[in-house]
Amino acid sequence: MPFLLTSESVSEGHPDKVADQISDAILDAILKQDKNARVAAETVVARGLILLSGEITTFADVDYCSVVRNTLKRIGYTEDDYGFSYDTYPILVNYNKQSLDIARGIRGRGDSDIDEGAGDQGIVFGYACDETDALMPASIYYSHCLMKKHSSVRRSGTLQWLKSDAKTQLTIRYDEKNGNPIAFDTIVFSTQHNEFVKDSEIRDGVIEEIIKPTLPEYMVDENTKFLINPAGRFVIGGPIADTGLTGRKIVVDTYGCASPHGGGAFSGKDPSKIDRSGAYFARYIAKNIVSSKLVRKCQVQIAYAIGVAEPVSININTFGESNVDERVLERVVQQNFDLKPRTIIDVLDLLQPIYEKTAVYGHFGREDEDFKWENTDKTYLFK
Repeated sequence: MPFLLTSESVSEGHPDKVADQISDAILDAILKQDKNARVAAETVVARGLILLSGEITTFADVDYCSVVRNTLKRIGYTEDDYGFSYDTYPILVNYNKQSLDIARGIRGRGDSDIDEGAGDQGIVFGYACDETDALMPASIYYSHCLMKKHSSVRRSGTLQWLKSDAKTQLTIRYDEKNGNPIAFDTIVFSTQHNEFVKDSEIRDGVIEEIIKPTLPEYMVDENTKFLINPAGRFVIGGPIADTGLTGRKIVVDTYGCASPHGGGAFSGKDPSKIDRSGAYFARYIAKNIVSSKLVRKCQVQIAYAIGVAEPVSININTFGESNVDERVLERVVQQNFDLKPRTIIDVLDLLQPIYEKTAVYGHFGREDEDFKWENTDKTYLFK
């Protein structure tokens, strides 16, 4: 009997993703001037106000309001849609400096940079599987693909009624015996639109211009259900319709339905925050294990304590699909991967301004030379 799994993705114009992109754009702007900055940039995008808050310690001189407006313009909020436009929306800046106690904790008890402790306690997860070439779960991977296609179709003007805010949800049928994805059971796609387009035009346009060119044809069968704007009219969207908040789409950012999440958000945080850098490194480990063909899927859990460089625990789960003892894999990881925060930062080159582009379409499973956590240069260790 087939079983079902579901994941979702949201567009770059979704309020929560607007907030994530602003937070990471601010982080990038600071890192361009100060690679040792401590940044925890939080953003609230609400009706009538964008609030920038959090803790930032840096000597960088950044025009935060300009960063926000440039980000909104890039996303596509260039018209005065019901009072939300990049060049007129009110912005309130309310940043504080990082706590001295936390700063001392990061420094830890060591005598060198390599002994810097984790910026906070945290549990992180990395995951990889062989369902797609990107070694990502199919439901979240193709959800992101649909959102990317939505953006390109909107920007090209192919569907002139498309607006920035959108989300999709894919339910996939899996074979119970071998765990392989069989077909898309249900495709849910909701998109903001202008007020003059007909429902039938929205349905036909989304299916023909976004869904069909994006999803594998062999996974769409006669039983696949299409739910296009199932709630009906979606004219008022974006931050005018719903408040956006940094870090509220952490499952969209990672593996969808396939893996647990430690709870720490990514966007707006410099890599001393282990819930970001540690999660990237856990993905790096899991992907190298799966790319070795030793297992079909792998989940890596790492836990840290604030101010302590070495993790307090590591656990590897291969879901009973490996002939290799998971404790053996853990020993290989501990012997060949340095899990100290400073080493993770150096190995993955995380002090570069690369973060704004991670803030939409997921942090994992993407081809980008800056995303070094996607490298599979350690595969040989597991063969």
